[in-house]
Amino acid sequence: QVQLVESGGDLVQPGGSLRLSCAVSGSIGAINTMAWYRQAPGKQRELVASITSGGISTYADSVKGRFTISRDNAKKSVYLEMNSLKPEDTAVYYCHAFIVPRGSVLQRAYWGQGTQVTVSS
Repeated sequence: QVQLVESGGDLVQPGGSLRLSCAVSGSIGAINTMAWYRQAPGKQRELVASITSGGISTYADSVKGRFTISRDNAKKSVYLEMNSLKPEDTAVYYCHAFIVPRGSVLQRAYWGQGTQVTVSS
């Protein structure tokens, strides 16, 4: 069974920084694109950043220049470094990955359980 487990969410003041981590475990053949999404109260879930297995990253306009996504393929992990945080960054942040389970040839989408990030003074 494949699992994604996030960590690192916290309460932080505006202008502060946080680093989110997501570790993948289970019977895995390959991990393709990994991403971070977020969902604020009353809003739809939105893509924050993604990174391919080769390291190519993309960002939502709202976080460009402030957030950095990275991954460690050996550790089967993805990270989100968040700087210059704003109150509007407050949301539950979800890890997402396209994974080919061991013994399969088809990738499936997996989600983590989410971690709360609150930016407030």
